[in-house]
Amino acid sequence: MIVGQQKPLEEIWDMIKGHSRVLVFGCNTCVAVCQQGGNKEAEIIASLLRMKATQEGVSIEIKNDGIERQCEHEFFESAEKSLQWADAVVSTACGIGVQFLAEKYTALPVYPGLNTTFLGAVEKFGIYTERCQACGQCILGLTAGICPIARCAKRLMNGPCGGSTKGKCEINKDLDCAWQLIIDRLNALGQIDNYEKLIPVKDWSSDRAGGPRKFVREDIAQ
Repeated sequence: MIVGQQKPLEEIWDMIKGHSRVLVFGCNTCVAVCQQGGNKEAEIIASLLRMKATQEGVSIEIKNDGIERQCEHEFFESAEKSLQWADAVVSTACGIGVQFLAEKYTALPVYPGLNTTFLGAVEKFGIYTERCQACGQCILGLTAGICPIARCAKRLMNGPCGGSTKGKCEINKDLDCAWQLIIDRLNALGQIDNYEKLIPVKDWSSDRAGGPRKFVREDIAQ
């Protein structure tokens, strides 16, 4: 899932205070799971902004709405009336949803309500941890299902480094060394031979370093 964190209210207010009709627009999938950008959170942000407007003596009408996903065309129809009403939108989607919305409604200023942080997992309720950097060249089959790119501070393809101590990362004594986790799991699975296989230098052209990426399913693309 994509994990995001709400921007400070003051930052959002500074973006929208010059408008007269603002829609706080929720995205009810990824960022709703981490309870930062779903329809419920959009409603709360809208309420806080209305109170802020009253405190500042600014005349501004603020509403909220939301859809299931802001990164797909098919979900926007139910919110068309709200979007036509607004002269600005605060999107509580991830950065993908913000950009998709801005491309879809070119005449409408779209502002981010969240800071998109990482691709993560729900470790337990209220705790979300980074697990993937979408590098485009997955090596989890060699590393026992543990990603060294996302979980090693140095993104080492072969480790551990000389800085790890007693299974902990040198940058934080409370952070498990990703490569120690990999070795332990390879041992537990009876696959420690995989550790002896040197993973070649990564071709980062499949990562963001190669520019914006696109995946096209030619069999279904229209």
